[in-house]
Amino acid sequence: MRDVYLDFNASTPVAPEVSGIMRHALETGYGNPSSNHWAGVPARQMVEDGRRQVAALLGCAPHEIVFTSGGSEANNHALKGVFFASGRDRPHFITSSVEHPSIVAPLRFLERLGAQVTWLPVDGAGLVDPDDLRRAITPDTVLVTIMHANNETGTIQPIAACATIAHEHGIPFHTDAAQSVGKIPTRVDDLSVDLLTIAGHKFHAPKGVGALYIRDGLKLEPFIHGAGHESGRRAGTESAMLTSALGLAASLAADLAPMAGVQHLRDSFWDALRQAFGDGVVLNGHPDQRLPNTLNVSFVGRVGAEILSAMPEVAASTGSACHSGRVELSPVLEAMGVSPQVGMGAIRFSLGRTTTPDEIDHVVTSLRRVITLTS
Repeated sequence: MRDVYLDFNASTPVAPEVSGIMRHALETGYGNPSSNHWAGVPARQMVEDGRRQVAALLGCAPHEIVFTSGGSEANNHALKGVFFASGRDRPHFITSSVEHPSIVAPLRFLERLGAQVTWLPVDGAGLVDPDDLRRAITPDTVLVTIMHANNETGTIQPIAACATIAHEHGIPFHTDAAQSVGKIPTRVDDLSVDLLTIAGHKFHAPKGVGALYIRDGLKLEPFIHGAGHESGRRAGTESAMLTSALGLAASLAADLAPMAGVQHLRDSFWDALRQAFGDGVVLNGHPDQRLPNTLNVSFVGRVGAEILSAMPEVAASTGSACHSGRVELSPVLEAMGVSPQVGMGAIRFSLGRTTTPDEIDHVVTSLRRVITLTS
């Protein structure tokens, strides 16, 4: 039995280069970045170097980057920042029905404070129809937020087309790009977005650090109030260690060439599953318009969690949850109209830059064994 990690959409191992710069920052960047003495200046330099590296990845100006504790904080900052800066009694938000909980939960919270929220439907592949967005816009709409790529299925949304529609009405556009950084291009001008979220642990930086891109001129209420850190947009003493790590990871993520190999391996994996299980396995998500590393499949008539529990050496995620003998579909699969018979057997395999063909062969062999034993 060998351990195989196929859960890169959940989290990634810290890159060796990133670990190295973290150790260096711990030893030399211990001063407060806001201090002007010999200990603070090097720490400030590390923070700003990291900011420039993140900005280079996204194709924006360094001052448009605000460091956060991760993707959830960045999403909360974008949504709540727009809400409180809008000056409206009942500001209107538009989002999709397949968003991450760090978008859904803040919007539900804002609804309790008076916000109106429109939840756009998706088709069977998980795609939003831009025409639905156009019809949903009202005079009270203050923000459209649609994720760049879905964390479960990998489906990539038509962000540029949707952002163009929002801008035609003078409405800013936010996208959660936590899953897409390091896998597909995420330059903000190409996407035409005004706000963009990234999370370090999705692209080989440590957990606990992320960033929010805020287009110059867009006014948001700070998410954390206090002293004037991050140009007054996010209070709290910056970590030279974490910002250096995020910056270096961003530089490494900018090279997308390795993803061609990951996609080839992902497609070979899918071919092997179809050969092994025929009509007993189906793809969830868009067949082409999805992240190059993501393979969400359902083993029809089976329970994904039970399959994985019989393969403890394989780290992957299920698309359903078992509670007291009852199987519940993920909200994403449910929004896509996936039937319970199919959805309960969903497993998300998400590959990374270090995944090998031998590991994929091992997983296919294990799946054959487990599913044959339970037939």
